[in-house]
Amino acid sequence: MIIGCPTEIKPQEFRVGVTPNAAQEAVNHGHEVLIQAGAGAGAGFEDEAYVAAGARIIETATEIFGTADMIVKVKEPQAGERKMLRDGQLLFTYLHLAPDPDQTHDLLASGATCIAYETVTDDRGGLPLLAPMSEVAGRLAPQVGAWTLQKANGGRGVLMGGVPGVGPARVVVIGGGVVGTHAAKIAAGMGADVTVLDRSLTRLRYLDDVFGGTFKTSYSSAGNTLDLAREADMIIGAVLIPGAAAPKLISRAQLGELKPGAALVDVAIDQGGCFETSKATTHQDPVYEVDGIMHYCVANMPGAVARTSTIALGNATMPFMLALADKGWRKACTDDPHLMNGLNVHAGQLTYYAVGKALGIDVISPSVAVKG
Repeated sequence: MIIGCPTEIKPQEFRVGVTPNAAQEAVNHGHEVLIQAGAGAGAGFEDEAYVAAGARIIETATEIFGTADMIVKVKEPQAGERKMLRDGQLLFTYLHLAPDPDQTHDLLASGATCIAYETVTDDRGGLPLLAPMSEVAGRLAPQVGAWTLQKANGGRGVLMGGVPGVGPARVVVIGGGVVGTHAAKIAAGMGADVTVLDRSLTRLRYLDDVFGGTFKTSYSSAGNTLDLAREADMIIGAVLIPGAAAPKLISRAQLGELKPGAALVDVAIDQGGCFETSKATTHQDPVYEVDGIMHYCVANMPGAVARTSTIALGNATMPFMLALADKGWRKACTDDPHLMNGLNVHAGQLTYYAVGKALGIDVISPSVAVKG
């Protein structure tokens, strides 16, 4: 199989879909690997490293898309990239389709087969290709939130850990999954007073058992969430419903009840965001204000630490990429039901229920698509 990796073109996206190590593994498996010139530079991987791994450097994305059987990326294909996809081609990347009807309709029209990193599962009920970036984004969230809280950036002017005689920042993390757990650990390590909210009592018990004393836990009812939000200096949105649009947990009307200059960090923005006033921003212009509340809603947060993120993501995606290349997507998905859960689009049909529900599009079962 010919595996193609284009340069990411989303603003301030420095990650790359294939590392030199992954390229070498694919070449060792008998596949041809095409890397667009400069694709890995933002993550510290020069073209020479790919050549040494046995890959071939290609100058343009047009050549990559026109030649490769499988396209491996990081972020969802942008409008210009979607036009280059073709019937029967395999796309393996993050998609986040539920809040993105334009991308969804373009992928359906392309005739390509699209497997989304964020809906591939594992035998423990986890999301193994989302988890590495969730860990990175969770650890970044308190950092960028602390920056947003600085007065010069529009925030309350509160230091995360306080100083002797002055209390620390109060941080509320909504969602106790991978993002929320890592966010809470880092925020607590910065000296903040941290509370994690979740609806799963099992998860709250786990967090309390493992991290008891490091941060507090609380049940995420609507009333309790608002009570804690009123006292918070920073609120980190870390709620995920796999493949579906994120629920809106703080409304526009409720912003008036928050502390002026409080920081909202919406890590769920890829899935539409969990605050009603969230809209995607970029690393270049990350923060905006609504009703006196500062919003940090960068849609590719891990791109800020591109080398760490690229290596972590590559470690997770490489076995799946090799399975798809070695077996072809039909057999790979048939052999691995967790990989089949990643199938979102095939030959003009949607194959992921949560996306269909969010966008009002008919869905077929991925098992039917594989047989077809």
